[in-house]
Amino acid sequence: MAKKFFGTDGIRGRANGLITPELALKVGQAAGLAFQRGDHRHRVVIGKDTRLSGYMIETAMVAGFTSVGMDVLLLGPVPTPAVAMLTPSMRADLGVMISASHNKFEDNGIKLFGPDGYKLSDEVEHEIEALLAADLGPRLAQSRDLGRAKRIESVDARYIEFAKRTLPRNLSLEGLRIVVDCANGAAYKVAPAALWELGAEVFSIGVEPNGFNINQDVGSTSPEALAAKVREMRADIGIALDGDADRVLLVDERGHLVDGDQLMAVVAQSWKEDGRLSRPGIVTTVMSNLGLERHLASIGLEMPRTSVGDRYVLEHMREHGYNLGGEQSGHIIMSDYATTGDGLVAALQVLAVVQRQERPVSEICHLFEPLPQILKNVRHGGGQPLQGAHVKAAIAEGEARLGKAGRLVIRPSGTEPVIRVMAEGDDHALVENVVDQICDALRDGGGAKAAAE
Repeated sequence: MAKKFFGTDGIRGRANGLITPELALKVGQAAGLAFQRGDHRHRVVIGKDTRLSGYMIETAMVAGFTSVGMDVLLLGPVPTPAVAMLTPSMRADLGVMISASHNKFEDNGIKLFGPDGYKLSDEVEHEIEALLAADLGPRLAQSRDLGRAKRIESVDARYIEFAKRTLPRNLSLEGLRIVVDCANGAAYKVAPAALWELGAEVFSIGVEPNGFNINQDVGSTSPEALAAKVREMRADIGIALDGDADRVLLVDERGHLVDGDQLMAVVAQSWKEDGRLSRPGIVTTVMSNLGLERHLASIGLEMPRTSVGDRYVLEHMREHGYNLGGEQSGHIIMSDYATTGDGLVAALQVLAVVQRQERPVSEICHLFEPLPQILKNVRHGGGQPLQGAHVKAAIAEGEARLGKAGRLVIRPSGTEPVIRVMAEGDDHALVENVVDQICDALRDGGGAKAAAE
């Protein structure tokens, strides 16, 4: 059964559109009831990013959780991985991150973590959705059993120490000039502080959040500002986080972008050499470049693919015993350290390689030549645009033209009404033509509007 509210990464939508105070309160009640297991006093930790609407949603969720008898521990603005880490650390029954990740400030979202710090399964999300549709009045707490809310101090220090401990104690970043772009988001305090404490010379941008400027011309979705700053400061490396800091992209000393595929290649090769891979391979999604797959195969590593979404990567990792995986977009999951993607921790692992090898980032982070890969979005008005006969024919023709030397991935977005059309192969002109023909078929089917991503 399809879920009404939960997408690939929690609940996400326009603040005061889909994400209203009423919905936030009801989610607090429903999730609180779903995680009341046992007779102990139940508690939930709530973090948020820097969006203006975070105040509204946080307050509503506090009302929801306390109304069903859960105590609330408020963390304030912190990265998503900090919430995932602190949920089991503080013996909480549930963790909440209020964020729309890399989206602009107008959107917001609710991400939920279980007591083990992992994102919820589809089954639990279905259970919460059923409660959202029910009358919860009879299940509210009695007056004497209402929950309390408390703001937790020193959250930043706890997370910084956690991130630093993922590196060997004797490893220092001294001598490195680092520009870090925090996207005016959740990591605007902790990321620069952690890098400085590790000995780096740090230059920060995207660290002046005002409620409106999260991900605005900064961060991993707009790395141009970081690239310019790296060149200006003659830095060794640039680190671009997104609004909730669960993803990261890098910029080398020349100002060239390093995506998640290259980052995974660096860490995978380093961990293989050190004997740290729990299995000979890493887990990626269908969007990762074929060049990465070929490179990993050349060093004896496999690369199983999952559907798009870091939760699906993590599920495959846990089920099959991998300890490294991620997405081209920069969600890098290192299960030895964290239960979700952690942009800062991933960056630190790459910085450790840079320090050991003492070579430029442009050399270390370019282990393979990516195949030409083109991704375009086609906006649609609803329905099932992929079911049209002419669309199916265009897809079949595209697959035949690419053959075994390329790949074609077509999927609906989990967060907005668009169809994502991606193709890759050795022949750039062929790849572009295949994508354009499928986009044309989709537009003809519903008067949609395509936009290259």
